[in-house]
Amino acid sequence: MGQAGKVTSIKVKGKSLADAAKERTTVAKTYKLYIGGKFVRSESGRHMRCVDSAGSFLANVCRASRKDLRDAVKAAREAQGAWSARSAYNRAQILYRLAEMLEGRSAQFIGEMVEFGFEQDEAERAVRASVDRLVYYAGWADKYQQVFATVNPVSSPHFNFSYLEPVGVVAAFANLSPSLLSCVTSVAPIICGGNAAVIILGGDDQRVGLTFAEVAHSSDVPAGVINILSGDATELLPWVASHMDINSVVCYGLDNGALAELKREGSINLKRVVSLEIRDLY
Repeated sequence: MGQAGKVTSIKVKGKSLADAAKERTTVAKTYKLYIGGKFVRSESGRHMRCVDSAGSFLANVCRASRKDLRDAVKAAREAQGAWSARSAYNRAQILYRLAEMLEGRSAQFIGEMVEFGFEQDEAERAVRASVDRLVYYAGWADKYQQVFATVNPVSSPHFNFSYLEPVGVVAAFANLSPSLLSCVTSVAPIICGGNAAVIILGGDDQRVGLTFAEVAHSSDVPAGVINILSGDATELLPWVASHMDINSVVCYGLDNGALAELKREGSINLKRVVSLEIRDLY
């Protein structure tokens, strides 16, 4: 109020209050970690700003801590036994269902990738490749035993067989871009063999990889079989290497120094470290 009986107009950022009220405020999304079948914020409360190719703000992405990693491994361990006990045919069905769900939301993934800075053709190619990869491993789920198991020659009147068993809890560093294809390339072979996965995303477009967690959540994958963490991969690497309940680590996109540290620390608890030379995810 100004002088008695006179109303002073109120302005917000140079606009009248009525005009300012008409403008809609965009609801920025916070992409959460996916642990044990639930979307949770980092226990540390930390997050990272996700921006597009022009530097404009897109969303917040949670930054996983050591405690978040421990929670993810615990959830994976609790789920792995029941998952490995399922028939290979059932695991194949679930992988195929993942592909169906991803195919149905392909427009959303393409839109997110284009928004981040990918060309339309490249985004479409990445989504198609991700769907095809899930279908590929769905086909392998009930076949890899026949291909890689063996009948061993023995000098006695009985049969001797060697067959493959799940490793257990497998952590994977999915550091390559695009994040969606990197995440799917990590997840599919791990769960195909009856293991539980803890995926650590890397790169700048992690939010697209986290959107894949929504696909996993709405599919038939049991809670805890797939866990997806975002943040700084180099920060989590020492804790992954030293964690006593992680049976194996799969990585690609790590530099030689990080890989050497992973192998050195992992050797203390006989952790199997698999480094894949993947230069082109396609």
